[in-house]
Amino acid sequence: MTTIPATRYETVIGLEVHVQLLTERKMFCGCSAAYSDAPPNTHVCPICMALPGVLPVINRKAIEYTVMTALALHCEIPAFSKFDRKNYPYPDLLKGYQISQFDLPLSQNGWIEIQVEGAEPRRIGVTRCHLEEDTARLTHKNDGGETYSLIDMNRSGVPLMEIVGDPDLRSPEEARAYLVKLQRILRYIGVSKANMEEGNFRCDANISLRSFGETELGSKVEVKNMNSFRAVYNALHSEVIRQTAELDAGHRIPQETRGWIEADGGSTVSQRSKEEAHDYRYFPEPDLPPITLDAAYVDAVRAKLPELPDAKMARFERDYGLAAYEANLLTETRAKADFFEQAVAPAKQKGEDARSRYAHQIANWMVGDFVRLLNASSLDIADSKVNPVDLYGMIDLIEQGTISGKIAKTVFEEMFATGKPPAAIISDLGLEQISGSDEISGIVDGVLDANPKAVEDFHAGKQEAVKFLVGQAMRVTRGRANPETLTGILIAKLEAKG
Repeated sequence: MTTIPATRYETVIGLEVHVQLLTERKMFCGCSAAYSDAPPNTHVCPICMALPGVLPVINRKAIEYTVMTALALHCEIPAFSKFDRKNYPYPDLLKGYQISQFDLPLSQNGWIEIQVEGAEPRRIGVTRCHLEEDTARLTHKNDGGETYSLIDMNRSGVPLMEIVGDPDLRSPEEARAYLVKLQRILRYIGVSKANMEEGNFRCDANISLRSFGETELGSKVEVKNMNSFRAVYNALHSEVIRQTAELDAGHRIPQETRGWIEADGGSTVSQRSKEEAHDYRYFPEPDLPPITLDAAYVDAVRAKLPELPDAKMARFERDYGLAAYEANLLTETRAKADFFEQAVAPAKQKGEDARSRYAHQIANWMVGDFVRLLNASSLDIADSKVNPVDLYGMIDLIEQGTISGKIAKTVFEEMFATGKPPAAIISDLGLEQISGSDEISGIVDGVLDANPKAVEDFHAGKQEAVKFLVGQAMRVTRGRANPETLTGILIAKLEAKG
C-alpha cells in the first residue's frame, strides 16, 4: 500500500462501533437472538416484523450488558435514560424507523487507553455507549441479468450496542489499536463475541483532515463496509491519501458516506451525502417507558465486572515478573490468562522464587510452542486438550531432571494431540532422562571410540569437537542424556586421553 506522504494536514478519526450483544432474546420481543445458522425468516414474530398494533418490551439483560460495557469503558451512567425513534426509509427497516437512543443515552463521557508501537499510551474519549435494535439483512441476487433483493428478518431486533468514540484518533494505526483494545474488553466481560468477520462487531469510521494548528474539524467523511481490522486500517489509509490530494488541489471535501471496496488495491467510493441528526427526525419512543438506573443497580452491575485486560496485564508484570510483551500476549483473551494462572497456581507452594521461575517457563511455553500448535490446528486455548495442571507438571519434571527441555517438546506435542498427562507419556515412550554417571560414562566411551578424529581435533585445540561429540551422544540417547552430566563426563574423559 502507498505510504502516507508527509503533509501539512492533521488526520482526525472517530469510530462508531456496533456490537451485537450475547443475549438469548431480541431487544424488544421474545424471539431467539441466535439467528446466524437459522433458515431465513424463522426467528420472527409480529413485533420484529413490525406488524400494526404490536408493543415492544425492553430486554433487561441488554440494558445490563450495555451498562457493564460502559463501566468497563470508564463511562458515566446517568440516572435517567430513554429510547427514541430514528426515522429513515431503508428496505431493511420495515417499521420505517429504528428504536435507538438520541439525547439521553445509557452512558457518556468514557475513555479507552491505547498504545501504538513507538509511542506513549494515549486516552481516547468515548462519547457514549447506547442501545438500539439491529436491522434486517438484505441479500442481493442477480438472476439472468435481473437483479433483486431478498429480506431476512431473523436479525431484525437483535440487541445492538453502539459505542461512539470521540474524534481523538490521529492515524489509521491508532484506529486499529482502538478496535483491538475494545474487542478485547468486550470479550473479557462476555457481552459479545465481537467478531468482525461474523458481523457482530461492525465499525464505521469518520475521518477528516485539517491544517496543523487548527481546532475546527474538517468536512467529515464516513467510511462503511469494513469487515476486518485490516480493512479498517487500509480504508482509512486510502482516505487520508485521497483527501490530502483533494485539499492540495484546492478542492472542497464534501460531507458524505463512502464505501470501502477491497478489490484492485482498495479504494473508497461515494455512496450518498451524509445525514445529520435532524434528517432522522428523532423523537421519544412513545411505546417504551424511560429508564431509571439507581446507584444500587449500577453498583450491582459493576460488581459483576471481571478483572479487565489492562489491570490483569499490569498484575502479571508485577506479581510474576513477566515482561510487558509476555504479559500482553497472555492477556489477549480471558481464557488464555485464566489458563496461565491455573498453570502457575501449584508453584505457589514452592515459594516466591520458584513461583517466578515457573511463571516464566509457563509463559515461554504458552507464547511459543503452545501458540504454534494452536494456530496450526485453528484452535482456541479453551478447546485444547492440554490441561493447565499438566503443563505445570511437565515443567516440574524438567525442573526435577526427569526429562530435558528437548524431550519436553516431544512430550508437549503428545500432550497436545492426546490430552494425556506428561508422566504417562514419558513412561509410555520411554523418555526418562538419563542422569546416572555410570550409564552416561558407558555411552561416552562408545562415542569416543566411534569418533577418533573428533578426539584428535579436541587435543589439537578445536573446541568445536566437544559440541560434535555431545551431539553424537545425545543422538545415541535420543536426547535423553542429562546435558550437564554428559558434558562434564565427556570433557573429563577427553582430557584423560590426552
